[in-house]
Amino acid sequence: MTRDVPIQWAPNENVVGRLAGEPSNASIGVLLAHGAGAGQGHPFMEAVRDGLAAAGLPTMTFDYAYTAAGRKAPDRTAKLLAVHRAAADALADMTAAVVLAGKSMGGRVGSHLVGDEGWPAAGVVFLGYPLVPMGKREPRDTAHLTRIEVPQLFVAGSRDRLGPLPLIEPLVAALADAELMVVDDGDHSLRVTKAAARTDAEVLAGVVAAIAAWIRRRIG
Repeated sequence: MTRDVPIQWAPNENVVGRLAGEPSNASIGVLLAHGAGAGQGHPFMEAVRDGLAAAGLPTMTFDYAYTAAGRKAPDRTAKLLAVHRAAADALADMTAAVVLAGKSMGGRVGSHLVGDEGWPAAGVVFLGYPLVPMGKREPRDTAHLTRIEVPQLFVAGSRDRLGPLPLIEPLVAALADAELMVVDDGDHSLRVTKAAARTDAEVLAGVVAAIAAWIRRRIG
């Protein structure tokens, strides 16, 4: 069961968040941001949001402005950050603390919100960190990740071409307070091959359970 939450990110500019669970001034909330190619209504986003809420963590998704307007190309970083910040502020008003989580681009934008702008997240979770841009060979600059002072969890598929393990593993190891969860046989969206012992739904349910356990262990 979800309810809509209006999010004003600029004068006369709004998007709508979808909140699952019952937030309170004693709860840890999770803000889950979508990736570049699909919005909050994607089954992946809904499964993670609803799964975390069922685990007792009120979780809100939202659409970036370009997605809400029906456009395919992501907005510039400043606009993505403005919407992300407004959504985080809206959830923070309902909870004791907020963990910023995100699928691919959404996780990266959230990390810039914390690392570059100092937004007071309680933790950061990446579901497929897009370290290598699509069509590129060189990894992105990740200096902002070193400025994040709260726990970080990276969930990475072993077949992820945008976050290859030979690059992700040393990145995580070099951060002050970060952990890596590897999804065996998973791609950038944590999908597994037909030969895998588990289905995509089973894999994602396990990932959600692991994230909920990590939040309780590291944050409260």
